Amino acid sequence: MTANETLSQLKQSAQPHLALEPERPQVLVGIATCANAAGARKTRDRLEQALESAGLADSVDLIQVGCVGRCSLEPLVELRMPGQPPRMYTEVDEERAEQIVRQDLEGGQPIPAWLLDEGATLGAEVSPNGHVAPGEINLFTRDWQHVDFFAQQLRIALRNVGRIDPESIDDYIAIGGYAALAKVLDGMTPDEVVQTMIASKLRGRGGAGFPTGLKWKFTRAEEATPKYIICNADEGDPGAFMDRSTLEGDPHSVLEAMMIAGFAIGAEQGYIYVRAEYPLAIRRLERAIEQARERGILGENVLGADFRFDIDLRLGAGAFVCGEETALIASIEGKRGMPRPRPPYPSVSGLWGQPTCINNVETLANIPAIILNGAEWFTGIGTESSKGTKVFALAGNVNNTGLVEVPMGVTLREIIFDLGGGVPEGREFKAAQTGGPSGGCLSAAYLDTPIDYDSLREAGAIMGSGGLIVMDDTSCMVDIAKFFLTFTQDESCGRCTPCREGTKRMLEILERITSGKGEDRDFERLQRLCDATARASLCGLGQTAANPVLSTLRHFRDEYVAHITDHSCPAHVCRSLLHYEVDAERCVGCGLCKRVCPVQCIVGNPREAHVITSEVCTACGACFEACKFDAIIRQ
Repeated sequence: MTANETLSQLKQSAQPHLALEPERPQVLVGIATCANAAGARKTRDRLEQALESAGLADSVDLIQVGCVGRCSLEPLVELRMPGQPPRMYTEVDEERAEQIVRQDLEGGQPIPAWLLDEGATLGAEVSPNGHVAPGEINLFTRDWQHVDFFAQQLRIALRNVGRIDPESIDDYIAIGGYAALAKVLDGMTPDEVVQTMIASKLRGRGGAGFPTGLKWKFTRAEEATPKYIICNADEGDPGAFMDRSTLEGDPHSVLEAMMIAGFAIGAEQGYIYVRAEYPLAIRRLERAIEQARERGILGENVLGADFRFDIDLRLGAGAFVCGEETALIASIEGKRGMPRPRPPYPSVSGLWGQPTCINNVETLANIPAIILNGAEWFTGIGTESSKGTKVFALAGNVNNTGLVEVPMGVTLREIIFDLGGGVPEGREFKAAQTGGPSGGCLSAAYLDTPIDYDSLREAGAIMGSGGLIVMDDTSCMVDIAKFFLTFTQDESCGRCTPCREGTKRMLEILERITSGKGEDRDFERLQRLCDATARASLCGLGQTAANPVLSTLRHFRDEYVAHITDHSCPAHVCRSLLHYEVDAERCVGCGLCKRVCPVQCIVGNPREAHVITSEVCTACGACFEACKFDAIIRQ
């Protein structure tokens, strides 16, 4: 029996929770880390109780799915009714959940005020690039073309997230899961699989963008055995949650990709190195591995073929440096997570000295789609040097915080203002930080920069894993550089002197500048330290740690000048450079500023102008925020 025949039998016996064309009502509740933080578990429990009270428990399916990306509107509840377009309710707390059951499910009257319906600019059969196969690869956006946030995306890595119950292997199989693995086992040689990946021009989505096919080719070429596949799920960038969402919403796609990679390079064992801070992702991965073993998809004779492969989990302890592949390998081996010099590269000598291929979650999530649709399909998406799509975690001063997946080549402006909904409260856009703590900060002059590896590098930033933090005009870019450098300095493993000492000295200079003690020579000192640290550090952490400093010096030099020369912070963020006083003509003596002052530095009688004792004032800004008469002057 072939692998395809075995998979066909599994598909026939599957009992999926979800159906693309449901025969009875289905209620989908997003259960992910972001949703749970907003109360999604309580929402699901109340929906279950309300369905029971209404006598609908046996006629309506209540199903958990992953996060669809609109994190700022969680908890989200989607209703799929026979013969009707799906509708999604936003911010569904317990009270709303009960009313949705009574009014919509029981009474047949939707509640428009709570629905996600923003109007779309794209037609039902149109995609941003014209290379979408709606029935195979873009099921979610096919159903949600009427909502701009989804219609302007192209979901490949996230194709199944929000469409299946992540804890049901039957759902994954029913939607086409493991078909790519069966195709590989039945009709392709390992070399053909490697060549397909090379032809697809898929680049690693974890940082440097190294071609995935070449990494597989180098590992396959090694004669030593055993070989290993490692999934790097050690997502440590502040504000990044792309990999977490994939693991929580579609864990089987990562398992399938690891098996395909194992077949291609000649490996029989895989490891997923996942952060211990991701308990829901870990639970769903454990469940997925258990289910795959039960169905004969993991272990001996995968899908009945002459191929053995198994996967185990290894939990990281939260060290950011373990995202670097040699430090990650050391951690799996039970050693302290510290990088080592390269070469030899892991493809030659990796886990326990054996040939090892390491790909991150998003890279792996693309692979089943590439195998099924072909390399030519994938290269038709994106730019000349950067093919396919990229998942970004939108965070910071942006209206639509959450996850988006877009074709390579779209601009920062399109992501931030079209998908992200722009900057809240009518404030002005100031900067976008891409690539995590080792990335760069780009000013408004770069809003029309295409998002691809080369364009971002030329602009002084990097793609990184996909974190995208938006900042408005209340952000101080010197303080931002200090924040990210504080993180990388703290996360430095300390093994090599350039990183250990270089990041420390840079941070000391930034702290001096933001405290009003900067000097003109600090420009040269920072530049010299940045260059030395980048050139001489052992691993990517130290080599890129200076990026926030270099990019802010390049694009926001005037703010450094203001801090050093004028002893002022234009954004009014750095406390040591702030001074507060009372405008006697505006002050009505209401006493509100006096009541909120934490150090009691404001004195004055009722209905008389108050005075701030500057020697005691800590520049916390509480009085400025509290004053209703604009009588507090901030300088």
